[in-house]
Amino acid sequence: MNDDYKRTEPVGPNSNDHKSATAAEKPSTTYIYESSNSAKDLKASYEKELGIHMGLMNASGGGGRRKRAGAGSARTMLASFLVGAMVIGGFSYMADKNNLFSAGQAPVTQQTSGEAPDGSAQQDAGISTASFNTSDDIADVYAEASPAVVKIETYAEPQRSASMFDDPAFRQFFGGGRGGQEQQQTQEQSAAELELTGSGTGFFFESDGYILTNEHVISGAKEVKVTVQGYDEPLTAEVLGSSYDLDLAVLKVESPDGNEFPALKLGSSEDTKIGDWVMAIGNPYGFDQTLTMGVLSAKERPITISDEQGEYQYEHLLQTDASINPGNSGGPLLNEEGEVIGINTAVNAEAQGIGFAIPTTTITKVLEQLKTNTL
Repeated sequence: MNDDYKRTEPVGPNSNDHKSATAAEKPSTTYIYESSNSAKDLKASYEKELGIHMGLMNASGGGGRRKRAGAGSARTMLASFLVGAMVIGGFSYMADKNNLFSAGQAPVTQQTSGEAPDGSAQQDAGISTASFNTSDDIADVYAEASPAVVKIETYAEPQRSASMFDDPAFRQFFGGGRGGQEQQQTQEQSAAELELTGSGTGFFFESDGYILTNEHVISGAKEVKVTVQGYDEPLTAEVLGSSYDLDLAVLKVESPDGNEFPALKLGSSEDTKIGDWVMAIGNPYGFDQTLTMGVLSAKERPITISDEQGEYQYEHLLQTDASINPGNSGGPLLNEEGEVIGINTAVNAEAQGIGFAIPTTTITKVLEQLKTNTL
């Protein structure tokens, strides 16, 4: 037995007397291919087996009749052919497995559509594609723009609960109720302790402390506080001017250390196209400095908003599917370059992915008037 093939002798009455066996009783040989052998070993086995059969052929030709010699020769040739076929097949398999004829090149693998053999992307003929690197570019825009985005909190006097002790008729009947001095102290304490009534977002558009936001964010506020990145305490803001019809307001804060504030550039909403990437930064539900991303869904949208003063029609709004929630109001809507193209102002509560922003074309027309409260 050798390493390349296994030779099995037949089991029978004359299996131990090979020399006296006739040609018809010659043992048959079974060959089992094992793919783990090398090409060199296969060749050696082939030569060995060929020698054995040549010996058998010579032996049969010397002492037998012509008919038997011819039959033995035919069988020997057939066996040799089978051995050769198996050796050549095994050599081909080993050559393919060991990559003998490809000069060290990597085997060819299946390619996907639009991919070059080296693994790089390949553009299909006649088709042009455009891509936007949202992983790096968006992160850079956020890192540069977010310090200019502020959180706005409004404070007002707490609502006094109606009580029968505050009724003048009751006080007159019961001799002043709880007492005039006690009542006066309670009123003074209530006036001094303002309570938080709402919060929203704004952003610096000038480095000397001018902030843009929505009018409904600061509406009815007794005091406005602005949280700016880099400062431990909120800054008190002054409302310079506001417009209910446009839902815009301008605030002003003073720098405690005399340094300039980071500011965002007002871009052109006219230059934007439907499908452009947009980003919103704000403080939805108190989650400060939240970034959401989407596309510009539509332009020149008119919507009707209802509030305590009734219904009002807003014109020329930008529509986006970037998530806008309560607390985002007054925050910037940015384009891919980090420029402000709108102020986030409203969201349809019955829909998903439909938000609206006041375009910069509307803002820039009235900005100076808002700063001077002459609108």
